[in-house]
Amino acid sequence: MEYKDYYKILGVDKDADDKTIKKAYRKLAKQYHPDLHPDDQVAQEKFKEIGEAYEVLSDAEKRKTYDTFGSTGNFTGGMNFDPSQYGYTYTTTGGEGDFSDFFEMFFGADAAGATGAAGGGRGRSRSFNMSDLFGDFRGSRGARKPPRQQYNTELYISLVDAYGGVNRNVTLNIGGRQVDVLVKVPAGITERKKVKVRGEKFGIEGDILFEIRIDMPKDTAMEGLDLYKKAEIYPWQAYFGDKIVVDLPAGKMRIRVPEKTRGGSKLRLRNKGFRDLKQKSGDAYIEFVIVNPATLTKEEEELYQKLQELHRQ
Repeated sequence: MEYKDYYKILGVDKDADDKTIKKAYRKLAKQYHPDLHPDDQVAQEKFKEIGEAYEVLSDAEKRKTYDTFGSTGNFTGGMNFDPSQYGYTYTTTGGEGDFSDFFEMFFGADAAGATGAAGGGRGRSRSFNMSDLFGDFRGSRGARKPPRQQYNTELYISLVDAYGGVNRNVTLNIGGRQVDVLVKVPAGITERKKVKVRGEKFGIEGDILFEIRIDMPKDTAMEGLDLYKKAEIYPWQAYFGDKIVVDLPAGKMRIRVPEKTRGGSKLRLRNKGFRDLKQKSGDAYIEFVIVNPATLTKEEEELYQKLQELHRQ
């Protein structure tokens, strides 16, 4: 039996979304429409093939069934699929419709008729079905287990905790009752990554997925694994240079302010940024912001005034 590559027929990728599939179908259906090719049997068969491909790929359940089958073998098209190889029979009583043997074998006359397409089913008798086929492929693994229940929530942590890891006790309301859950956040986790907690440990059936959100300090930003941090310095530190201490996720670090530093200039610290789960590290960029003291002593005010007078001369 001929294996139908519906993606190839419509000229789309296997990960194409519904909009792309619909657009491809409309274009091809217009190109091969029987009204434009009244005496061209090849074009009319192509039109039926396009409609069949769209019937499967536009329906979520049919597409899932088709994709699952395709993933079990290397079917590349042509007469390369024989149901009897799997111990099943497939017979036809004749008749001609809008759907191929391949389509009806998997989706049946009822599925074809439900689409409203002319021709309906072909009155086939068959003992082949998808569940039997995949039962053979699964072998000793047995029937597929139903998906586990999942509960989704967010967990906000500090940048330092994301860098070094942290254990957090969280109280959740699940099924109308309060549940205390211990979340072990690994070191190096990044924004939007998820931590899975098996609920059975806490009397819950299923898994709890915590999407990590990082509370960034107001003077710090993160791009990829690179950190950008603002450091305030006084005018005299900027002019003469100095040593200051900055707080980074890895800890406090003493850095040198170069002489005659301009406001907004940056100092790069290699591999002192964020370190992720794979132990890859980014850089830290310290941006110097020149500020004046909030208060000045009388002596400092006099020095400022003297400096102002000198600049007026």
